[in-house]
Amino acid sequence: MNTKTIRLCYRKIIDASATKAWDRQVFDDSYMEYRMQVQNFVQAEQYPLYSDLLQHNPDVARINHMVSGAVIGYLQQLNNIMPDVLNALGRRFLKFNEFKFEIINSHLDNKDKHRISITFYSEPVYWLDTIGQNLLLTGTDQQTDTMLTDLLPLTPYLSIYSLQNQ
Repeated sequence: MNTKTIRLCYRKIIDASATKAWDRQVFDDSYMEYRMQVQNFVQAEQYPLYSDLLQHNPDVARINHMVSGAVIGYLQQLNNIMPDVLNALGRRFLKFNEFKFEIINSHLDNKDKHRISITFYSEPVYWLDTIGQNLLLTGTDQQTDTMLTDLLPLTPYLSIYSLQNQ
């Protein structure tokens, strides 16, 4: 069998339109932390929009790391299983072992302009085949002749991050 080991990534965008409880909590707490942290930068009052502030002070990019601490607890609630990524049976199954938090944009005084993303990077899995718009996957820990598989529909913001031929 010709298998490939892949890692997938999923970019979850959260903004003011979030309705799920987890998304809403991440949104609210990241905005509160953003407002606290952005005050540490000169020109924050002069440029209340994050993209403008970043343009005038590239050092502001480090605020992503500073604000990410506000969402760590919420990520732990996921038990290392990617949110929103469902197999063909509608179940969450894909484990992640890394993430990247990013402020897409925000505003010091307007919470509705706050927009963030969290990119989740999966643990390695075997890509066995492609069936239509679905990837047939199995865990790399399976060493038997009979493998348990998951059929993963390709959806927006889901991508193959890395590939290794076996």
